[in-house]
Amino acid sequence: MDNFTAEDFKNGQILLFDKPLEWTSFQLVNKVRWLIRSHCGIKKIKVGHAGTLDPLATGLLIICTGKFTKRIQELQGQEKEYTGTFTLGATTPSYDLETEVDNTFPIDHLNEEVLNNAIPQFLGEIEQYPPVFSALKKEGKRLYEYARKGEEVKIDSRKVSISSFTLTRIDLPEVDFQVSCSKGTYIRSLAHDFGKAVESGGHLSALRRIKIGDFNVNDSYDLDRFIATLPPKSPRE
Repeated sequence: MDNFTAEDFKNGQILLFDKPLEWTSFQLVNKVRWLIRSHCGIKKIKVGHAGTLDPLATGLLIICTGKFTKRIQELQGQEKEYTGTFTLGATTPSYDLETEVDNTFPIDHLNEEVLNNAIPQFLGEIEQYPPVFSALKKEGKRLYEYARKGEEVKIDSRKVSISSFTLTRIDLPEVDFQVSCSKGTYIRSLAHDFGKAVESGGHLSALRRIKIGDFNVNDSYDLDRFIATLPPKSPRE
């Protein structure tokens, strides 16, 4: 669709966005909601997203408006596909670049064969521990609230499913990957666990979501392209 109207958004739209680096998913949703309201002269409009991306990740974020917000559960339950980079030989408490390196490990023993031999143990249904720096709740508090205060908290593992996992570039200490996985899979945890599996350490240094079900980031808007589809801004706003 080249141009949207207020009624289009109220009746329901599924909008694909390429989330910028360092934006939270909520910031992007709030920006889209404000753009719709100010350009279409709508006082209230339901806007939500299907599947959160961390601030340090980029890529596909599905945003639903109006009546289509009822489809969020269905959309976020679909398989997701990611590309990114693991950095081996070092761990961080958050399993990504949000926190500083806390331990370093040798990587002299690592080569293409060792790395590829570790992959099969992560395919299919596996048990995974979410990162302590995550938004999951434990006894009414987000896990990252405990972590930032240095408080110990027991985290339960959960079952996730990884249907494909390949290494696309090996340039140690960096390893690029492509992964297709179920809802609830933490790629940060996969980076950490992969580092352990190859008898080193690892953390996630780049992440991009490229697919959710049949939706592809190649079909997504950036904010400038989205603004170009909206009516001229209402003078009342």
